Amino acid sequence: MFSLIFFAFACFAFLSFVAEALPAPAPSAPSFSLKSYYHGPAAWSPSATYKSTSTFPTLSIGSQHIVPSGIVPSGYLASGFHPTASGYAWPTGTGFPSGVTGYPQPTGTGLTNATAFSSWWTSYRQSSSQALYSTASYNTTTSVSVNSTTVVTSASFIASSTSVAASSTAPASTGSVALPDVLRGVNIGGWLILESWMNWDVFADTDAKDQYSFDSCDGAKDKLEQHWASYFTESDVEGLAAAGINAVRIPIGFWSYVESAPYITGADAYLEKAIGWCRDHGIKVLVDCHGSPGSQNGFDNSGRSGTVAWQQDDNMDLSISILETIAKKYGAQEYADVVFGIQLVNEPISWDQNNIYTTKEWAKKAYTAVKSASTNQNLAVIMHDAFESPSEWQEVGSAVNGDASLSDAKFWIDTHLYQNMVADDSKLTQDEHIAKACNWQSTELLPSSSNLPVIVGEFSAATNICANPDGSTVAGNVCWIDGCQCSANVNIEDWNEPLIAATRKFLEAELDTFEAHARGYFMWNFKGPGAWGYQNAIKYGLIGDKITDRKYPGQCSA
Repeated sequence: MFSLIFFAFACFAFLSFVAEALPAPAPSAPSFSLKSYYHGPAAWSPSATYKSTSTFPTLSIGSQHIVPSGIVPSGYLASGFHPTASGYAWPTGTGFPSGVTGYPQPTGTGLTNATAFSSWWTSYRQSSSQALYSTASYNTTTSVSVNSTTVVTSASFIASSTSVAASSTAPASTGSVALPDVLRGVNIGGWLILESWMNWDVFADTDAKDQYSFDSCDGAKDKLEQHWASYFTESDVEGLAAAGINAVRIPIGFWSYVESAPYITGADAYLEKAIGWCRDHGIKVLVDCHGSPGSQNGFDNSGRSGTVAWQQDDNMDLSISILETIAKKYGAQEYADVVFGIQLVNEPISWDQNNIYTTKEWAKKAYTAVKSASTNQNLAVIMHDAFESPSEWQEVGSAVNGDASLSDAKFWIDTHLYQNMVADDSKLTQDEHIAKACNWQSTELLPSSSNLPVIVGEFSAATNICANPDGSTVAGNVCWIDGCQCSANVNIEDWNEPLIAATRKFLEAELDTFEAHARGYFMWNFKGPGAWGYQNAIKYGLIGDKITDRKYPGQCSA
């Protein structure tokens, strides 16, 4: 049933799109037939469900009468292919207009109803047009099967069957589904879910404190569109890949997949776009459902601060329904070469309104739902440890993963390791912070004999320390020696060499621990203030040009 509904929506969107995009025929145009180019995975073929043509709208182009018999899911939308790309050519020959002008407008039954499907139509337009900026509106990249011909709307031309430039294929990336031995990653936080401490510029001139209140503000939609389009771009992906990053964790809110006022939808189109960039640059993606219905923690990173109602009413069931939607799309086989996992929930608290036993039972149910909805059998399903540490999840891991080996297990645990969040951490010198990071292998991570893979989904280089001119450090945010600097009180661009060195030693100790004892790690964040941003870490010497570079090797083996 879902396939038929999806096809109907997509088919209408395609027809309306073509009707809108192609101008009226040139007066001298000859007879026409449809010529095509292909864009999409070479192995794709429409499923049997899509092959019934009797109930779908027909389309006339010139004298040709065409019945769309299938449409490729939105996962095949490409990142940047259009008729001027390599392998594409415009039709040539006497009597043919050149470029994007002069081709006939299609007519046929069913075209007038296409815009009635507003939610699908919006998603389709956003997904199909953004990568091409201001080029002709029909330079899009959805693949469609028309009878026995596979058509790409970005390179499908109406021209004489005897005078068309040679066609070729432009298949989507067929990168390996294999994962790196260690996932070396960063978070793309503050993009598709706002956090005021990172997105202060977006929140400027508002009284909003979180996504929920921001989305209620006048002009919020326009501000979000500007933010989504500029905060994280393909050039960022290129830079991350050059720095040795091979994975990203991308947080997104539940409201991107279900109407939930006052939240504004539209972020998923940008997620899809980012996944395309990551595929092109060899970076794996973890899709992180960071904000859950009712708020799982009352933090602003859930979308709504203050309220914790995730385990109330039907919110946990709604969470699973949304995860199934995400899994049907990004857990599909066509994304297997780039999306390695889906995270069920981020940082659910295990106190006050939330019961840890309820959370654990929900996690098992959600795992089953996501695996059932996905066609990528290698997809990892990742659960945050609810601030209980991975060791507290081994029983759940054994129940879900069964006899699977550590390398084959598909239920993973995510733990977040910071050293500046609690009062006790502010009592540590940097040497003590480093010792604590080295000890995480036994206190926070799991031995290789476990069959529960662990990722460190968040960590940072930030600590509350002060560095003296001689390189020694003191705990906290106050120092008295001339030339001493405290990390919390000085802008990173003004840090002196002792503070930079102390911070780099700590960050390298963290990375060494994760490299040796975790399935992967994701720094928070790819950019951010002070020692919170990976881009800052490179720029100001907190890490080398590559994430595996070390200036202070062997700190945890001493």
